[in-house]
Amino acid sequence: MWLSLQPARLELELKKTPKLRKFWNLITKNDEKLSVEARERAHWERRFLSRLIQKFISVLKSVPPSEPVTMDKVHYCERFLELMIDLEALLPTRRWFNTVLDDSHLLVHCYLSNLVSREEDGHLFSQLLDMLKFYTGFEINDQTGNALTENEMTTIHYDRITSLQRAAFAHFPELYDFALSNVAEVDTRESLVRLFRPLSSNTLHQVASYLCLLPTLLKDTDTTLDKEFLLELLVSRHERRISQIQQLNQMPLYPTEKIAWDENIVPTEYYSGEGCLALPKLNLQFLTLHDYLLRNFNLFRLESTYEIRQDIEDSVSRMKPWQSEYGGVVFGGWARMAQPIVAFTVVEVAKPNIGESWPTRVRADVTLNLNVRDHIKDEWEGLRKHDVCFLITVRPTKPYGTKFDRRRPFIEQVGLVYVRGCEIQGMLDDKGRVIEDGPEPRPSLRGESRTFRVFLDPNQYQQDMANTIQHGAEDVYQTFNIIMRRKPKENNFKAVLETIRNLMNTDCVVPDWLHDIILGYGDPSTAHYSKMPNQIATLDFNDTFLSMEHLRASFPGYNVKVTVDDPALQIPPFRITFPVRSGKGKKRKDLDGEEEDAEEAKTLIVEPHVIPNRGPYPYNQPKRNTIQFTHTQIEAIRAGMQPGLTMVVGPPGTGKTDVAVQIISNIYHNFPEQRTLIVTHSNQALNQLFEKIMALDIDERHLLRLGHGEEELETEKDFSRYGRVNYVLARRIELLEEVKRLQKSLGVPGDASYTCETAGYFFLYQVMSRWEEYMSRVKSKGGSPPEVAQVADCFPFHEYFANAPQPIFKGRSYEEDMEIAEGCFRHIKKIFTQLEEFRASELLRSGLDRSKYLLVKEAKIIAMTCTHAALKRHDLVKLGFKYDNILMEEAAQILEIETFIPLLLQNPQDGFSRLKRWIMIGDHHQLPPVIKNMAFQKYSNMEQSLFTRFVRVGVPTVDLDAQGRARASLCNLYNWRYKNLGNLPHVQLLPEFSTANAGLLYDFQLINVEDFQGVGESEPNPYFYQNLGEAEYVVALFMYMCLLGYPADRISILTTYNGQKHLIRDIIHRRCGNNPLIGRPNKVTTVDRFQGQQNDYILLSLVRTRAVGHLRDVRRLVVAMSRARLGLYIFARVSLFQNCFELTPAFTQLTARPLHLHIIPTEPFPTSRKTFLQLPPAMAEEGEEAQAPDAELETEEEAVAAEGDRIPSPADASCSQETRAETPPEKTSPETTSPCPSTAGSDPAVSAEPPPHRPTSPPEEGSPLTQSKD
Repeated sequence: MWLSLQPARLELELKKTPKLRKFWNLITKNDEKLSVEARERAHWERRFLSRLIQKFISVLKSVPPSEPVTMDKVHYCERFLELMIDLEALLPTRRWFNTVLDDSHLLVHCYLSNLVSREEDGHLFSQLLDMLKFYTGFEINDQTGNALTENEMTTIHYDRITSLQRAAFAHFPELYDFALSNVAEVDTRESLVRLFRPLSSNTLHQVASYLCLLPTLLKDTDTTLDKEFLLELLVSRHERRISQIQQLNQMPLYPTEKIAWDENIVPTEYYSGEGCLALPKLNLQFLTLHDYLLRNFNLFRLESTYEIRQDIEDSVSRMKPWQSEYGGVVFGGWARMAQPIVAFTVVEVAKPNIGESWPTRVRADVTLNLNVRDHIKDEWEGLRKHDVCFLITVRPTKPYGTKFDRRRPFIEQVGLVYVRGCEIQGMLDDKGRVIEDGPEPRPSLRGESRTFRVFLDPNQYQQDMANTIQHGAEDVYQTFNIIMRRKPKENNFKAVLETIRNLMNTDCVVPDWLHDIILGYGDPSTAHYSKMPNQIATLDFNDTFLSMEHLRASFPGYNVKVTVDDPALQIPPFRITFPVRSGKGKKRKDLDGEEEDAEEAKTLIVEPHVIPNRGPYPYNQPKRNTIQFTHTQIEAIRAGMQPGLTMVVGPPGTGKTDVAVQIISNIYHNFPEQRTLIVTHSNQALNQLFEKIMALDIDERHLLRLGHGEEELETEKDFSRYGRVNYVLARRIELLEEVKRLQKSLGVPGDASYTCETAGYFFLYQVMSRWEEYMSRVKSKGGSPPEVAQVADCFPFHEYFANAPQPIFKGRSYEEDMEIAEGCFRHIKKIFTQLEEFRASELLRSGLDRSKYLLVKEAKIIAMTCTHAALKRHDLVKLGFKYDNILMEEAAQILEIETFIPLLLQNPQDGFSRLKRWIMIGDHHQLPPVIKNMAFQKYSNMEQSLFTRFVRVGVPTVDLDAQGRARASLCNLYNWRYKNLGNLPHVQLLPEFSTANAGLLYDFQLINVEDFQGVGESEPNPYFYQNLGEAEYVVALFMYMCLLGYPADRISILTTYNGQKHLIRDIIHRRCGNNPLIGRPNKVTTVDRFQGQQNDYILLSLVRTRAVGHLRDVRRLVVAMSRARLGLYIFARVSLFQNCFELTPAFTQLTARPLHLHIIPTEPFPTSRKTFLQLPPAMAEEGEEAQAPDAELETEEEAVAAEGDRIPSPADASCSQETRAETPPEKTSPETTSPCPSTAGSDPAVSAEPPPHRPTSPPEEGSPLTQSKD
């Protein structure tokens, strides 16, 4: 590629990196050996990009300054810059290409082109050009790939300037002033332009050629290059650049109106995917960790901006701002989330820190008049510290009463002028003081006027004030007339952005074994435990295995050697020694040695061991795992226990959570001094995990749950920080009571149970002395064991253990009784060990200090959501939080950056990360992270989780391959998406899986729903899709199932759109919500929301009748098909979905069964009828008989006669029974009958009449049918 460089530049580059000259000479030699034709071909390929750049420059120069230009030419220029950015943003291509790009002076040509100066046509081109400039000057060494520090970048800048000064001093007398100046005086753009502009074009060309930037100018010839080009070439190369960190620190975090409504940066949801955008991309590879964080920072900021823009448009349009007859603003509507501002005053602008140009803080007071309903007033008064609000200026031009049209541009309709963000400090009381959040009740304020103290963004304030002073622009902060708040759950973007920015300002220390994998380079399997240098040979699997047979089955292909021969002693727990291969390996010459080595590599040494007796009480017995793990699950558990990166791909129902919990338990027992951090996407997943952890042998004092989801835990125990503090205090009192009882039993005077400290002295001087005396009496002397009875007779704690199951000592053997005695002492010792740990809670007086101590010192297993980790990183690092292992559940659903942040929740130790294990469990075949903007989702690939990227890069994974959730027939609907997904034995053997669904002939069916009253899908709001026919039909089937005896909480109703969800909820509320015979289903929600959950029976509405919509994403189909355990009934327009190529594998199976619902009304729940798994699809298709105890499958001739055994269609619902009976048989055959929502002649409450409440217009504020895009 460097063949295209000018000779002087090539020589300069080879001189910089001496080893490259050797390679260059080798390439030249090899080229000489090639034939002329092959050499020409090779040269053509090597110069291809250089020629492409020259062609682009010629096209760019052909763009006129102001005359019309074809958009094809503009699009070509934009796409070309996109290609250049992509080549520059990847290290393998950048390494050589960056020099070629620099030598072509492409950036200079672009900045001087006419296209940049054309405001409309060149807007996107200018933004792409800025991105290209950023990447060409990126702070990285192109040859080594190492990130450059600020000092190294300064050195490079000084070298460039001084080389230019030396050239000026030696050859250009007219530049003596420049040559003798200090660098800081001449390295700004203004000073360089001032010094070089007086020079002639030829002199400028000679300076550039001396620096190897241009070919040498021949004597007596004039340069052909434009003076502006030459001047820009020298200035842009030598001007001082602001560092990337400085740029980032000066950037406002809140979006403004300029960014939010710029279609090139924040495209609308209508993005078609045809054009390119000025957005970073999340590829498989990144240049450095700084580049990785910066791309994620920008995209996270823009995605938040898109959501904020939607909220602003919704709230402001609800307020209906119109121009009053006097030219002011009048609001014709109201919004729950926005209020008109009565007064706004900036009250403090603090001085900047040294070396900064922006104030340290800016505070303002916002006064509102809360003349609204009480619950809305409470919401406004409940704004907490750090909640983000937006200050908006509108100057409407439309007269009072003008209707708002959502299809027309928003800004010009409402007259929006400014948007600025702010952060709440608190509400002011009557005396103008901020009301602090705390346990004390808030003071009650009179009247309806409320004033909030807010923090403004200092960077944004400085930019606005500079613009006002320098350019005479109006003062933005005197114009605000609306304040808007957002829902707290969607409003944490600022805290996450601050966390990412703080990460970029500190030295990110990622473990060495992870660094290259995160950036996407090197061997993706280097972090696998088998390649880690610190692999652990012997592991205690604790209660993982249920028996020796289970262990042998878990390691197929391995030779298992047990250290004891007696089968009676071969019982769990087991300690296993694995063959560990050394990283370097040894050369063996003899074949016998190789064979021995291969055999050794397949041998496991298993050592059964007995858990020491923990005491005589029943609760002393350890809790045990009862799950018989499969061999792939065991491999996942083994990998998770070893150091390194473990990736577990868990299809639906394969026991991902059970594997995760067992890994946590095994790490806890193998490495008691290590701390494990659990991170999940949702509170619900964290709670499921916690409930299973509590069922294992883990001391609950070592568990801690951070965040706001702990109240949903289905347990009386509170695992939050303050809940654990209360547990410690209560447990301390319990243990001190035990100490008191022990003291009394030993007859020791005094009050040993006063504090943890006095209890410690009591143990040391009273308990230990008695135990040591006892041991000296009963231990073996002279090789002969003492009498068995002596063990019990001399035992000093009989009275204390009087409340334990008697007798304590069995008297069968000396060894058994000694083990019991030691177990009793362990029980006593544990009391004092715990009291010693709890001693800190006596010394620390406040609940906050105690909770911090628990977090930093006491807890061994700490759980939080990824959002909580991103929000609270600064606080955790400040506390000195430490951990050794991370386990991530639902890893494929977590945003890339929110997966990365938990790696850095602790300060490095001596410059190294202490992280030893990273276990990620997820399923990239199910739904990815939720990204609302299509452009960020697809163009920037923001929906790609880190888990998915690792899978794509080739990081080894453990794929769980046996599901135990659903019937085998239901599993077939989605197992085609996975490698080898089979079924666990119980899916075939348990009665619930082999028994049919009562009242329904099939365990799954696709039911065709035609238009109901001439309407299929409807769209009362944009993207708010509804289908009344399907909604009625789904509710009718739910009611039918409940009337047969199905428990309502075992049925869930799912749909693919929010609009349909609200419609179904509405119909249930009207039809059966208050009926005690029926009740409400377990959940009515969207497929996306139900990911990670399951239920026995799922009723699914696909809604769409015109286009397939977002179900075309196979990942959503997999989630939809895999939620049901025993029955799945899908309502859809079959003709639409069966023709969708992506859905073919599932819909081929669904359409093989009849497309109208087959029911058995006389069969109550539960039934003893078996599922006829042997029924081939062809029989169902042809309508041949399939025997069942209470009913048989309809044939074409029986379709009318058996009308009562089938729920009829919406089209039929309006017809009378007599009319339907007269319908010709051929019209009602399985192929042509339209199934429908009516109730097969049962309860009149379940009719197919459309409900009078069907929404046909956008829902008003406060309505349950709020607009939301799924």
